[in-house]
Amino acid sequence: MSEHCCHAPAPGADPRYRRVLWIALVVNAAMFFVEFGASATSGSAALAADAVDFAGDAANYGLSLAAIAAGGLWASRSALAKGLAMGSYGIGVLAFCAWRIHTGTPPEPFTMGVIGTLALAANLWVAWLLYAYREGDANMRSVWLCTRNDAISNLAVLAAAAGVFGTGSFWPDVSVAALMASLALVSARSVILHARSELLLQRIP
Repeated sequence: MSEHCCHAPAPGADPRYRRVLWIALVVNAAMFFVEFGASATSGSAALAADAVDFAGDAANYGLSLAAIAAGGLWASRSALAKGLAMGSYGIGVLAFCAWRIHTGTPPEPFTMGVIGTLALAANLWVAWLLYAYREGDANMRSVWLCTRNDAISNLAVLAAAAGVFGTGSFWPDVSVAALMASLALVSARSVILHARSELLLQRIP
C-alpha cells in the first residue's frame, strides 16, 4: 500500500466528495431500472450483468456515505464488504452466462447499442466527478474502481451489440458478460486486500 493511500485526507472532511457520492448513487439507481428493463426486452446477458452492476454500485455508494459518517475502522469494513459484493457479482454473472449458453437465443442488438451508449455516458460523467478521489483510502479506491469498471463494461456491451448484429449469434453477448464478471473478480481481490491491510494497520497499537 502506497504512502499516499495511507495518508490521504479523510473523505468525510470534503463535502464535495459526499455530494459526488449522492449524485453517483442517484445515477446508478436510475440506470439499474433502465438497463434491467432493456435486458428483459432484448434478452441480453451483457445488459443484465451491467444492470446488476449498476444496482450493486448504487448500494456501494450508499455504504460509502454511511462509512463517511462512521469513519475510521467502519470505512475500511465498508470497503471490505464492497469487495466481497463485487466478487459475488462476478460469480453470479458467470452463472447467468452458463444459463444463456443453455438457452442459445441471440439478443436484440439495437436495444443493446442504444442502452449501452446511454450507460456509458452516465458512467463517464460519474467517473469524471470521482477522478480526483481515485488514490484515497480503501473506501475511496473501491468507489473509483467500481466506476472505472462500469465505463469499461459499457464499451464491452457496445462491442457485444456490434458482434451480435454482425453474426446473429449469442456468443458475443455471453463472452462480454463473462469478461465483465472476470473484471469484477479481479477488482474485488484488489479492494479486499487493500481493505484488509487498512484494518490490520488500525488494529496495531
